Amino acid sequence: MNSVTDRPAATSLTRPARVRLELKNLLGLALPIMIAQLATTAMGFVDAVMAGRVGPRDLAAVALGNSIWVPVFLLMTGTLLATTPKVAQRFGAGTHSEIGPIVRQALWLALVVGLMATGMLFSAEPILHMMNVDPELIGPCMQYLHGIASGLPAVAFYHVLRCFSDGLGRTRPAMVLGLCGLALNIPLNYIFIYGHFGVPAMGGVGCGWATAIVMWVMALGMAGWERWAPAYQSSQLFSRFDWPQWSVIKRLLGIGLPIGIAVFAESSIFAVIALLIGSLGATVVAGHQIALNFSSLVFMIPYSLGMAVTVRVGQALGRQEPREARFAAGVGMGTALAYACVSASMMLLLREHIATIYTADPTVIRVAAMLIVYSALFQFSDAIQVTAAGALRGYQDTRVTMILTLFAYWGIGLPVGYALGLTDWFGTPSGPSGLWQGLIVGLSCAALMLSIRLTRSARKRIRISHSAG
Repeated sequence: MNSVTDRPAATSLTRPARVRLELKNLLGLALPIMIAQLATTAMGFVDAVMAGRVGPRDLAAVALGNSIWVPVFLLMTGTLLATTPKVAQRFGAGTHSEIGPIVRQALWLALVVGLMATGMLFSAEPILHMMNVDPELIGPCMQYLHGIASGLPAVAFYHVLRCFSDGLGRTRPAMVLGLCGLALNIPLNYIFIYGHFGVPAMGGVGCGWATAIVMWVMALGMAGWERWAPAYQSSQLFSRFDWPQWSVIKRLLGIGLPIGIAVFAESSIFAVIALLIGSLGATVVAGHQIALNFSSLVFMIPYSLGMAVTVRVGQALGRQEPREARFAAGVGMGTALAYACVSASMMLLLREHIATIYTADPTVIRVAAMLIVYSALFQFSDAIQVTAAGALRGYQDTRVTMILTLFAYWGIGLPVGYALGLTDWFGTPSGPSGLWQGLIVGLSCAALMLSIRLTRSARKRIRISHSAG
């Protein structure tokens, strides 16, 4: 897909035709991203299933490890997302020779944050003690985290290279490598968990080492793809070696760190709610986990749309077409809302059927079905906020986005949920329903504030363009 060459024809089209063209371009970017994200999610599912077949102790160790390394992973990869709008704007402007130097500096940043993330996982044992984890689980959990940690530098490099490819409007490599990673993960799990080909049986701990190998294979695969594919040669990424340039890395951090913190804030609030629900009994916890797991799966679609909107907005701004950037953001928001209508309707109509996929316990099904109703209600606000955040990344407007996100989730959503669910401040505590109502409030506030911020950023860029003209 070449977003530069499709512009001259688009300027003479009617508005409905422009919408169809933009939608085609947007979905062309988003569909491979969706498949790649689902493949990554499926790897975690495969780990849980294969570890669970060894025994509950192994499954518990993997689950505990995931609760620690996934937030670290999101903070790290969110910080590196600054690469996408930087590349997209230069690609849109046609200054391809400037892309390579930016990506090389992003790779230095990836090295630093990857090593920092590795260090965080290797030193995570005190967190397990603070969480009052069963001492018998701490050992295998830390061994699992050691395996994962050895692959985090590869994840950081892979993510920068993926952002480079996405910024050029080429999202299929991530899809292909994601599917290959999923296919490789299954036999590697088998080898490391059960012990084959001279490898000792590690149980659930083996999932960590299998995942690390997959991470390095995907990183090397992406590097090889971009080194030899003709579409990447004009960016000259591999044409020379550059030492770190703090001024460039500082600008990348200025955009990326707020993204990482915002992503971390959104994911961690779900973890905190899970901990708060933990005091309400195993049935409630199981129902909550079912509703949350299915919601996370459904969320991959608007999340992928948001990533695609980042590229479309960034490329339009690079072409000095702020009105087209605003148009791309609008089509993205409309597409996300249309999807929310479908997903919300599906959840409301099939909530009990969805719960039966996970369990046969009628009590758990009843709790899960009730919470899936709340999940259906926040589909609209969730779709709006994640797409608006993606568009704002395209505008490289991330600091205010971070502040608004933190305030919406931690300043409004969590306190409201806690008050409704676990206190008698507003009447009888409503338990998990109140906590999920707090999520709806927080996501709705985030959607409103980010939409307003996006409108202002778009208008500001249009005014600047007019002044420059």
